Amino acid sequence: MRTLITILSLLLAIFATSCSVNYHVRKAFDKGYRCEEGGADTIRITSIDSIPYVVNDSIYWEKVLVQKDTIVRYKTSYVPKTRWQTRIEYKLKRDTIRQVQKIEVAKYKSQKEKPLFWVLILGFVIGMGTMYLFRYSKSNI
Repeated sequence: MRTLITILSLLLAIFATSCSVNYHVRKAFDKGYRCEEGGADTIRITSIDSIPYVVNDSIYWEKVLVQKDTIVRYKTSYVPKTRWQTRIEYKLKRDTIRQVQKIEVAKYKSQKEKPLFWVLILGFVIGMGTMYLFRYSKSNI
């Protein structure tokens, strides 16, 4: 029984001396949290429904008002990114750029024009023709 009281008093002391919500909000503002002024706009839509009920072989209608809430605009807030989130984001951008470069290189290599085969044959024929002319000409150059 004594240990139970000690544990409960220890828990009560921890809860009494722990940090409050205001402490965390103040720390968030110090680190760059921003909140837009104003709140969300709420529109309340009211509609009338009729419910039938039977009393002694006759039908009666009861009108019921039904209200629905619709939120039009939320309050926006800016929460700064941690160092870890910034590092991961930078790494993803860097990897994406590298992948795009690899794709561009692959496209360039696949779109390179291959040498035309008929130009090679034409050059061979012209070379053989000039060799024939030089070999069988009467005067040597």
